[in-house]
Amino acid sequence: MALEVEDGTGKSNAESYISVADADAYFALRSGNEWAVTWAAIASDDLKESALRDATEFMASRYGLRWKGDRVSADQALDWPRECVEAYGFSLASDAVPLTVQRVCAEYAARASTGSLQADVGAQVKQETVGPISVTYADGARQTTAYKLLDAKLSPYLQGVGIQVVRA
Repeated sequence: MALEVEDGTGKSNAESYISVADADAYFALRSGNEWAVTWAAIASDDLKESALRDATEFMASRYGLRWKGDRVSADQALDWPRECVEAYGFSLASDAVPLTVQRVCAEYAARASTGSLQADVGAQVKQETVGPISVTYADGARQTTAYKLLDAKLSPYLQGVGIQVVRA
């Protein structure tokens, strides 16, 4: 089934913020980058579409309640497009998905192609022994993956992130 990409009109059936072709072009400019290599190794467009769907769903669960502004329609499937959003001191168009959001979706898709972005977490392991090697983890050590770079890229589009500077 063909991937339905959000085009800024607030589609009720959109499944991704970026197309396979646009994700391919994005990663082609980053040849040698770990995730560009991962993306290029995906065997088919069907698998890339699946990864883009997973990435978009992950973005909804991770950022859905934190995006600035409001959805433009109650019927739209995805969180973007949005209205009343300012980033970098500019008002964003309410009929588009920001390029950064599209690119971060591609980045998450590359990661999704190698495993779950949001795997279930079981009981925390405090100590592991495999053969002669023993490792003890700190109390409260994180057992999930942190996507700090991607979070930082999206921070201008999220509420309550960073410090707002107002010029008088």
